[in-house]
Amino acid sequence: MKYTPLEIPDIILIEPEPFGDHRGFFMETFREDEFNANVTNTYFVQDNHSKSTQGILRGLHYQIKQPQGKLVRVISGEVFDCAVDIRKNSQYFGKWVGAILSSENKKILWVPPGFAHGFYVISPEAEFVYKCTDYYAPEYEKSILWNDSSLNISWPLIKNTSPILSKKDEIAPCLKNAEVF
Repeated sequence: MKYTPLEIPDIILIEPEPFGDHRGFFMETFREDEFNANVTNTYFVQDNHSKSTQGILRGLHYQIKQPQGKLVRVISGEVFDCAVDIRKNSQYFGKWVGAILSSENKKILWVPPGFAHGFYVISPEAEFVYKCTDYYAPEYEKSILWNDSSLNISWPLIKNTSPILSKKDEIAPCLKNAEVF
């Protein structure tokens, strides 16, 4: 696998090496020894799987207690995946990075604890899977408004139409009013 730090170096883009022939392909998507050597030494406790249709935006989510690192990938379709640094003492506080993740490119993104995370579905539908370093704790879940002007995220919105959001994401605060790390 190839491990590439992005503009915020704590966010790592991982590119597996698929082996294929006329029957299909095989690839490793996670190896603990490689991950620990190339990214960080961590332990995953939960795997999640979601399916969404085009135009849905999920995020920007995080847990203020029990923060989760996430190892994310798309197994069907295509999404724009985004992480925002919300660590007050970080030189990258309030900055974001994004990547296109798809079943075609097979890229994987490491989003460590201390980041708000979200994704937008570009394809007609997408299935998104991710490993988490801590358990989901809804009582600690927080959100930041997806279109906070202070973040200026370049979401690749289909036909420049507003995304489909959950009620929680519609009323999320801007970063300046959010509880952060």
